[in-house]
Amino acid sequence: MNTPETRLCAHHLTGMSYRDVDLVEDLIGKKTFTEVMIMQILGRDARPVDMRIVDAVLVTLMEHGMTPSAIATRLIYMSAPENLQGAVASGLMAVGSQFVGTMENCSRLLDRIKQAADGRAEALAIAREFRETRRPLPGFGHHLHKPDDPRSIKLLTLAESEPDLDGKSLKALRLLAAAIDETYGKHITINATGAVAALLSEIGVPTELMRGFAVISRAAGLVSHVAEEQQSPSGRYIWETIDHAIPYVGKGKTHQQDEGESA
Repeated sequence: MNTPETRLCAHHLTGMSYRDVDLVEDLIGKKTFTEVMIMQILGRDARPVDMRIVDAVLVTLMEHGMTPSAIATRLIYMSAPENLQGAVASGLMAVGSQFVGTMENCSRLLDRIKQAADGRAEALAIAREFRETRRPLPGFGHHLHKPDDPRSIKLLTLAESEPDLDGKSLKALRLLAAAIDETYGKHITINATGAVAALLSEIGVPTELMRGFAVISRAAGLVSHVAEEQQSPSGRYIWETIDHAIPYVGKGKTHQQDEGESA
């Protein structure tokens, strides 16, 4: 059995190392958070194009309003205001296959297209597969942004203007989008996480790590929800709204009956 090892960090009496460089001498005051994050996660120095792509992705995913993750954070903070990190952690638990983290599922489809001998045929096969099984298309569709998600338009325009990217993942996403429109007989927008899947793939982020970038970005957004909750609390309002809006239908007595009788 091989002995486990790490390349990420080591400390000594007078300092600390991040991978192969000194934290104090080489990083603090010299590198940005995004540069060091890319170095730590991908194990290489960040190129200018990596910085532009990752910053665009992190800004895009940071805030989505009163989504389940933000609501969870606000409610937990209301319940335990001494535990800010617990409130943020509760919101991060909602980053998954339905919200925010769907770029991983989309990236797997793009991998299929890139690996296929005929990318267009594979894209059509994927579109038909999802239509026949009536499953949601990861990376496509949005309940508010129609006919197109403006975030994805901006992200794809930025990436397609980068000469240092080979464009294979961007091309795969475009092939899939065209196949979906053809198969469904209507236009279905590429959403933000669909664009993010292609952008992160272009700079070499493995599919299995993509959701981590959503977690990093959303953590900042959830801290902002805590900050707002401290100044303008909404947790109790959310709780009380749900308590009154969802009726108790058991045979026992409920405060909702009392309120109805006094109304």
